[in-house]
Amino acid sequence: RSSQNQQKSNDLKCCDKSVCVCVRERECVCVCVEEVLLALTDAGLEVWVAAESSSHQSVGTLLDKLESASPEKPETDGPQPNLMNNFLFIFTSGTTGLPKAARISHIKAVMCMAFLRLCGARACDRVYLTLPLYHMSASLLCIGGCIELGATCVLKRKFSASQFWKDCVKYDITVFQYIGELCRYLVNQPKTAEEVAHKVRLAAGSGLRADVWKEFLRRFGKIQIREAYGLTEASIGFVNYTDEIGPIGRASYFNKLNLPFEFLKCDPHTYEPIRTDTGHCIKVSKGQAGLLVAPVMFTNPFLGYAGDKAMSERKLLRDVFKSGDVYFNTGDLMLQDHRDFVYFKDRIGDTFRWKGENVSTTEVSEVLGCLDLLLDVSVYGVTVPGYEGRAGMAAAVLKDGHGLDGERLYSHLLHTLPPYAWPCFLRVQTCLDVTDTFKQQKGRLVQQGFSPDTVQQPLFFLDASQKTYSPLTAQLYDDIVSGKIRL
Repeated sequence: RSSQNQQKSNDLKCCDKSVCVCVRERECVCVCVEEVLLALTDAGLEVWVAAESSSHQSVGTLLDKLESASPEKPETDGPQPNLMNNFLFIFTSGTTGLPKAARISHIKAVMCMAFLRLCGARACDRVYLTLPLYHMSASLLCIGGCIELGATCVLKRKFSASQFWKDCVKYDITVFQYIGELCRYLVNQPKTAEEVAHKVRLAAGSGLRADVWKEFLRRFGKIQIREAYGLTEASIGFVNYTDEIGPIGRASYFNKLNLPFEFLKCDPHTYEPIRTDTGHCIKVSKGQAGLLVAPVMFTNPFLGYAGDKAMSERKLLRDVFKSGDVYFNTGDLMLQDHRDFVYFKDRIGDTFRWKGENVSTTEVSEVLGCLDLLLDVSVYGVTVPGYEGRAGMAAAVLKDGHGLDGERLYSHLLHTLPPYAWPCFLRVQTCLDVTDTFKQQKGRLVQQGFSPDTVQQPLFFLDASQKTYSPLTAQLYDDIVSGKIRL
């Protein structure tokens, strides 16, 4: 790591079984590189340091080369470097369909490197990374962020909830990155001595639900949470740099100045932006949910998806506020309150309509997650013959030692959600399908619906007459489909 504080330069140390390349300003420190240098050179890899000299002949130096380099632009017949050129391909998670290969520009990669610094990380930090490196969060935000800071990155081959806090203590971790349900897995683990003996001061990431957020802070000590929002395909993003629980960020004047964005009013049925008689879109007022869009520009490029021009075009909105402008459609519904905090409401592909109302799967999931008998839950909509829209359904994982208490669940929904948002059906599972970055996969759940012939797990339906969730038998299923029993 690069030490900007000379007083701490003598404190560089190597964790056992971790690989660290330590670099001081103008001086190569080969404390940890010796044990891996032979393996690197045998593999045909060149090792370079940002220094003027090196104690190893096989380690190249850069700063002395820069000082002697010509300031003139080199002449070349090949393509000229361009920050808008394709830097790499990153596949999207595939939560609502097949993964798509998004083109990532050089300028986006450079901007991603500032993430950890924006969240409050420093050069002296030791950052714990358990996420797969082929995703943007780990590769560009965390690895790139550590390089930009000069911080130490401690890599874990695979996330382990039971080993997490033990690793944090063992490797003196001060910062870790999370995504999706990672923090929920941690709060659902049995208590250990290490979970309060660690030195972690900062956790940065995205997808942390408010109920898990509160429990995480209550249980694991004074850790600053820096919840953020970002996309693989575009550079628009937010960071909640305050201690307010729930928001994904704060849309300050400077935030909007550097990375412009707008929230558009959209049709409640199709979720397409509503346009005026002139063909232009309408901004929502503060306190109203709207579709997040951002202008395509140098600092927010959209290079599209590899080999799929039609899919790339579907992500763009044209003539939004004036003729000729182009905006990137995030597909996410957001709400900006009167204090400029921004809240994630739902992803358009997940939101469904029932009884003439829009149901937010995120909101319902958070409400159900407050029940201590539920370990995990995924909410989605399913089609029911004879009904418009989609009925709510939840796949739930029960905590050890708990059975499904239908009456208690009904009472909880009665006091927390409007009736149209109550799940009509429930399936109890031992676990939920997630992507490699812990995002829930709902495609198979939606496809299977609520038929006892298709779903092998226990099924229940909302029995309003008995104020409970009753087992869904094949006969009851037939009565619901035929209209004999009304939902």
